[in-house]
Amino acid sequence: MSFDYEACQDAAQYLRLSREQIIANQTQKPDGKKYVWFPDKENAYVKGELIKTDKGKCTIKACDGGKEMTVKEDDLQEMNPPRYEKCEDMAGMTFLNEASVLNNLRSRYESFMIYTYSGLFCVTVNPYKMLPVYAPYVISAYKGKRRTEMPPHLYSIADNAYTEMLMNRENQSMLITGESGAGKTVNTKKVIQYFALVAAFGGSQDDGKGTLEDQIVQCNPAMEAFGNAKTVRNDNSSRFGKFIRIHFGSTGLLASGDIEHYLLEKSRVIYQQEGERNYHIFYQIISGSKPELIDQLLVTKDPYDYRSISQGVVSVPSMDDGAELLLTDDAFRVLGFNQEEISGIYRLMAGIMHQQNMKFKNKQREEQAEPDGTEDADKVAYLFGLNSADFIKYLCHPRVKVGNEYVTKGQSCNQVSYGIGALSKGLFGRHFDWLVKLINQTLSTKLPRSFFIGVLDIAGFEIFDSNSFEQLCINFTNEKLQQFFNHHMFVLEQEEYKKEGIDWVFIDFGMDLAACIELIEKPLGIMSILEEECMFPKASDDTFKDKLYQNHLGKSKAFGKPVKKTKYEAHFELYHYAGTVQYNICGWLEKNKDPLNNSVVDLYKKASMKLMQTIWEGYTSPEEAASGGGGKGGKRKKGGSFMTIERRLKEEEQANTNLSKYRKLQHELDDAEERAEMAESQLNKMRSKARDTKGEK
Repeated sequence: MSFDYEACQDAAQYLRLSREQIIANQTQKPDGKKYVWFPDKENAYVKGELIKTDKGKCTIKACDGGKEMTVKEDDLQEMNPPRYEKCEDMAGMTFLNEASVLNNLRSRYESFMIYTYSGLFCVTVNPYKMLPVYAPYVISAYKGKRRTEMPPHLYSIADNAYTEMLMNRENQSMLITGESGAGKTVNTKKVIQYFALVAAFGGSQDDGKGTLEDQIVQCNPAMEAFGNAKTVRNDNSSRFGKFIRIHFGSTGLLASGDIEHYLLEKSRVIYQQEGERNYHIFYQIISGSKPELIDQLLVTKDPYDYRSISQGVVSVPSMDDGAELLLTDDAFRVLGFNQEEISGIYRLMAGIMHQQNMKFKNKQREEQAEPDGTEDADKVAYLFGLNSADFIKYLCHPRVKVGNEYVTKGQSCNQVSYGIGALSKGLFGRHFDWLVKLINQTLSTKLPRSFFIGVLDIAGFEIFDSNSFEQLCINFTNEKLQQFFNHHMFVLEQEEYKKEGIDWVFIDFGMDLAACIELIEKPLGIMSILEEECMFPKASDDTFKDKLYQNHLGKSKAFGKPVKKTKYEAHFELYHYAGTVQYNICGWLEKNKDPLNNSVVDLYKKASMKLMQTIWEGYTSPEEAASGGGGKGGKRKKGGSFMTIERRLKEEEQANTNLSKYRKLQHELDDAEERAEMAESQLNKMRSKARDTKGEK
């Protein structure tokens, strides 16, 4: 092994065993005893000495001084020889069983060797602390090295993808997957940083902006502030999915970058479960590390003054919100945002907080809402550039279209409260779309692009105490991703075995996921029934539940009625590949429809704050869409703003499929053009040589 311990400095101990330990493992002699793994309730598997075997029963003695016991022979698993202790590639072990894999990962984790290979894959166990394994000198040590030359590391996977791209002249993609809290976001950031350093272009795009590599790196703090939050499983959980493409020129230097995002969890803006937080940005702007914001945004430093950010916890021990604000602000400047845009972002976030604080009461002897004080509404109006009186009027008395006429509709306090929540989610979601679009504009350059490496980071599989529509969307996406992964890594691989005549019993790894995926997406599946219920005015959570039971209870092996009692109500459970998840369906119809008070949206569109006008540009209300929406010839205009979440998810999936096909065709066309140019060049050389030969004669 050519690993240079000195080059990796203090990181070496977290990457590979010392030379002395490796030699000790290799030369350790067996003591003549037979050791096995046997199941244990607390520790999964425990090491034991096999005493005897008789008619399918085994007598074993736990190696930790436990008593002798009798277990079934089928429950025991073989133990690997000592030379495989803390082995770097588990695919090379003599006995590749569950107990040996778990023991190897645990023993390496106890030494903070968090990366381990398993054949083609790199397995990471989150240490929940920052180790020196990402230092610049570690990047230098891995740069240009073959995978077999270095210990397991994310950098080795990244460098191999980079090398394969240049050698084979083909795009590459890296899939970073795992449950919530597994460490996907951190590993995604480290991959991006690696490419930014090893392929640095070294030139600034425009005056006042950072270099392209700096801008690519700074995308993460800018997006994390608005897309990440504390959950019960993870202090910095990504509440959206993203596919980041790093584009390179023909010589391997950075050319540009772009980001696609999916499934932003907008409900967190107005509600958080116990032990969770809202998005980081809200706590950052009231941290006081930029004192001028407190006065400019009319906010206090006390998070408990704001309902929408204090329903769970308000601080994270591992995170300094004040320091994070400075990093976010610095990221904006490196990305080239101007002062008006930065100011607009902060005003928008503060406005959402004030908007959620507004109070209403019923008029005497009426179910009509009226403001219970206007202080918060006045703050919103000031920050957004609205008329406060109009803002309150349209919240309480929105205009709705009936036939060809507009009429004023009264609202109860609950309806107004729900309407404000929907507007806050709409503001945050459209702002996030705009932010990603602006970042993409910044990362777009005029440099020629030849290839890209894609990095996919989506919200991990989630099993919380209370699971709602957001968790279903996230888990469904993970289920589809796992099916895609299994198909390409196992099913297609087995087809290659068949082509090569290898004697092999075909294993369909994809069938484990098919039942659950079909249950969710097929006609009369969960999403289909939800979409159908959203079309009926009198539909409710109960009618939705009844239809689910009627169509699937006892008929689908992936669907069941909750058996296990928890402190949170659950209406049905799904048997996902990662485990059983109980779902609560309260509010799913409204979450899927995502309705907005269009009278207030019209005010937003006419606000004096430029950013507010920008993020609502192109918005079409359902009424406008149904009546033609100003399209040419009075044709119905199809606007994404009135689509349900489920339909939008389907259209995004179809668009991504079409985009992949387009890119494949484009890549084939580029290859054909390159071959044509080479052929033409060769032909010209032959013609030139023929002329020279003719001239000599």
